[in-house]
Amino acid sequence: MSEIRSGQIAIVGRPNVGKSTLLNQLIGEKLSIVSRRAQTTRHRILGILTRSDAQYVFIDTPGFQTRYGNALNRAMNRGVRQALAEVDVVLFVVEAGRYDDRDRVVRQLIPNECPVIIVVNKIDQLPDKMQLLPYLARLAGEGEFTAIVPVSAMRGSQMEVLLGETRKHLPNTDLLYGEDEITDRSERFLAAEYIREKLFRLIGDELPYAAAVEIEKFVVDGALRRISAAILVEREGHKSIIIGSGGEIIKRIASEARQDMQRMFDGQVFLEVFVKVKSGWADDERMLKTLGYD
Repeated sequence: MSEIRSGQIAIVGRPNVGKSTLLNQLIGEKLSIVSRRAQTTRHRILGILTRSDAQYVFIDTPGFQTRYGNALNRAMNRGVRQALAEVDVVLFVVEAGRYDDRDRVVRQLIPNECPVIIVVNKIDQLPDKMQLLPYLARLAGEGEFTAIVPVSAMRGSQMEVLLGETRKHLPNTDLLYGEDEITDRSERFLAAEYIREKLFRLIGDELPYAAAVEIEKFVVDGALRRISAAILVEREGHKSIIIGSGGEIIKRIASEARQDMQRMFDGQVFLEVFVKVKSGWADDERMLKTLGYD
């Protein structure tokens, strides 16, 4: 029997509990985009961490949607359910001090036979650290969990403890992916995600939820990548918000996204970003498939 343990681990939870930050800390790379705005993650993101004794294949999922019913949110919820159907372990992420019906809805999606580790995130943000122990005791009464691990994904605390608990439930088997692989996503996909992150970070609440990024050109020329990307919005008024006065905002979006791409792709990037108005895209099943939603 192999001494290596390898398996798939779903990272699930309601929106804005820090799932993507957790994935990035565990992998040590910026794979999943992060912003303070809820529902930033829209796709399943696979991140791979290979150690001498284990390979962890993490699947970061969108926050499960209970309030919105358009085609985009239905596609995101399908992604969560599909991930849960095919993993060996579930990391169920909750926010320290909070556990309500939104969390319980997610808990009910997890198959009964699957080991579940509760990851209590944002412990660094608790105003009174004395609240943590009674909170953990209440969590233990919410169901059958194999472990409860308090962490701060932002600060990277307790990551090794979490990996140790996770490894216990991985099958003894050979590596599922090559040792040097960190994701199954393409550079094209990552480029679109980096641009979308800058949208959320630089525009914030002014940005409508129905905004997406479509890569129209991705050409590799030696160590140089030439990328052309369209930001899709539903209304003409949204376009002016993204462009900004004198084009200032869209220039910053392109500049900061390009820097992320160059770090990840380890090469120079020539990036062109523009805005397109495409009314109703978030409720258009065919358009969503074009944008990579299952």
